[in-house]
Amino acid sequence: MAFRDIRVVGDPVLRTPCEEITVIDDRVRTLVDDLVETVDHEGRAGLAANQIGVSLRAFSWNIDDEVGYVLNPRIVELSEDTYQDGDEGCLSVPGLWFPTNRAWYAKVVGTDLDGAEVVVEGTELMARCLQHEVDHLDGMLYIDRLERSVRKKAMRAIRDQL
Repeated sequence: MAFRDIRVVGDPVLRTPCEEITVIDDRVRTLVDDLVETVDHEGRAGLAANQIGVSLRAFSWNIDDEVGYVLNPRIVELSEDTYQDGDEGCLSVPGLWFPTNRAWYAKVVGTDLDGAEVVVEGTELMARCLQHEVDHLDGMLYIDRLERSVRKKAMRAIRDQL
C-alpha cells in the first residue's frame, strides 16, 4: 500500500472518463489498497482513481468512520424531489469550497475485488460523496456543476492559486 499524491485541476487525467475494470488482477488490488490508504485521513470524504493518476473506474470513501471502496460504480438512484445545496470541496481543487446542488439521496451499484455486487447508498454527505466520485470517474469536476455566476468565481479563484 502507498499513500498517493493527488492530481489537481489542470491535469488532463481528471478530465478523461475512466475505463471499466474488466480483470481484477494485482494492479487493481494495489489500486484499491492505495485508494483506501490515501482516503483514510481526516478531512477526506472520497477519492477517485483518476485523482491519483489511474484512469480506472474505482473510488474509495471515508464517511462517518467507515472506509470502503467500489469498482465500476454506477448511480442507479437519486432522490428526485429532495436536494442539498451546501458547500462542496475537492482534493483536486484544494482549499476551495463552493455551493453545489446535489441529490439528497444517492445509490451506487458496483463490485468488490471478488466480483461480488456492492451496493452503497446514503443521504447528505454520503450521497454527495457518491455523486462527486462518480462524476470524477466520468471526467467531471464539481466546479462543472456550479451555477454560472459561482463557477465564474471558482475559475477565478483557481487561476489565482496557479
